Amino acid sequence: MTPEAHARLTRLRHDLHQYPELSGQERETAARMIELLQGIGADRVLTGLGGHGVAAVFDSGQAGPTIGIRCELDGLPIQELGTHQYVSKVPGKGHLCGHDGHMAMVLGVAEDLARHRPQKGRVVLIFQPAEETGQGAIAFRADPQFAQIAPGYVFSLHNLPGLELGAVELCQGSANCASRGMKIILTGKTSHAAAPQDGISPAEAMSELISKLAGLGAGGALDADFALTTVTHARLGEPTFGVAPGQAEIWVTLRTVSDTRMQTLMTEAEQLACRAASADSLGVEITYDDVFEACVNHSDAVNIIATACAERGVPCHSTETPQKFSEDFGQFGKGAKAAMFWLGAGQGHPQLHNPDYDFPDALIPVGTGVFLSAIRQVLGDAQA
Repeated sequence: MTPEAHARLTRLRHDLHQYPELSGQERETAARMIELLQGIGADRVLTGLGGHGVAAVFDSGQAGPTIGIRCELDGLPIQELGTHQYVSKVPGKGHLCGHDGHMAMVLGVAEDLARHRPQKGRVVLIFQPAEETGQGAIAFRADPQFAQIAPGYVFSLHNLPGLELGAVELCQGSANCASRGMKIILTGKTSHAAAPQDGISPAEAMSELISKLAGLGAGGALDADFALTTVTHARLGEPTFGVAPGQAEIWVTLRTVSDTRMQTLMTEAEQLACRAASADSLGVEITYDDVFEACVNHSDAVNIIATACAERGVPCHSTETPQKFSEDFGQFGKGAKAAMFWLGAGQGHPQLHNPDYDFPDALIPVGTGVFLSAIRQVLGDAQA
């Protein structure tokens, strides 16, 4: 990447950073991507995939595999506390996970592909909505338009604070944990606070459940038995002194390395909730939100990224330990050989989702270069 291209993509990244949109609301961000991709010269630009998703096709005109490169459109509902000149202009919202930088890198791939197409096959650049809620990849793949562009290989990256700047960490097998938010509602009957015996309070069951749910998964080594349960929210009754409570609500995040272990953990948590409710004659309702299945890398795709890093002189560390946080990119691996890799944002860098986080612009040419080398490995270079 030339210094001029890097500077141009950096300015674009800063502009995107100022106007974040939340999951499912990425209308203006998607419109900006469409305009840029059409201006760059993509052969086709598909819109509205799974909501505000966008896909740009760069076709060699020759038979061959389809390679997908995926990035994310959405920001976070967090007030940014950065001091740089391009801080978010939208109160309570920020690009504090680096999706603005990820978009800039994939647009860098688009610019290179527009100058010279691959030797065979085609490349599909995927701009996915709603990653932060776990709903975007499922909806993107379920869209009828996806059948036109379904890739045989698909690659994505995420920047990673704590890993040395510009280095890659590449997982063999599981790359991200499965997680889901479990919401438990216990329903009894309110009564006057002077006569609690006339009602059915969920207070005791709620207290018991908070302790027992936390004890179901203590974390530990990220192996096949790993399970972590985190109680994130609880509410009992209404904020009044005159009414004994009739309802309680508990939110808990379940996290495992594998989808199989997740099913077991869900069963255990549901049984706890049902037993606690039954013991106190309470109704119980259990629902799930923010569902992320495990993200598992394919060995062939991992080897392609490792070779791409070697070609670009990018330090690449192999690991069998997944990240605890979740990613919906694993959905793309259901129909393709997929690999997610981590690109170091620097040791001591503010963590993802922190209010003072900002994507390091030095990573733009690194990520773009690794993606391009992966593409050329599989599809060749028309100018080679």
